[in-house]
Amino acid sequence: MRRAARAVTQLYDAALRPSGLRITQFTLLQVLATAGAPMTQGALGDLLAVDSTTLSRTLRPLERAKWIRRVEGSDARERRIELAALGRRALQRATPAWERAQRRLRAGLGRRDWAALQEVLTAAVEAVQRA
Repeated sequence: MRRAARAVTQLYDAALRPSGLRITQFTLLQVLATAGAPMTQGALGDLLAVDSTTLSRTLRPLERAKWIRRVEGSDARERRIELAALGRRALQRATPAWERAQRRLRAGLGRRDWAALQEVLTAAVEAVQRA
């Protein structure tokens, strides 16, 4: 599983290299864009199955680039993360490269294996969360 994950990461990272994004950063921007509303770091980590330390390291350069921003939550102690306008533009510029990599991977696997992979990966994440 780790070997496959590294190979897939390399495929997407190579495709996204011209955009200056790594797949971990792209995915984070994609999730924030899809959410459409600010999210807590905890909720973001849970959704991505990423621990807090790793997520913090991934968020820092995105915040420095002004692609994301932290906003106050429902109380003064809560900080939420949202996609900034610059982040939305970075995501839009990188999306065609991501789509090309996605199509190559899907074509390499075929429709049946792609669907099976999605199902197995979802089950694996759920099993880890239950463990």
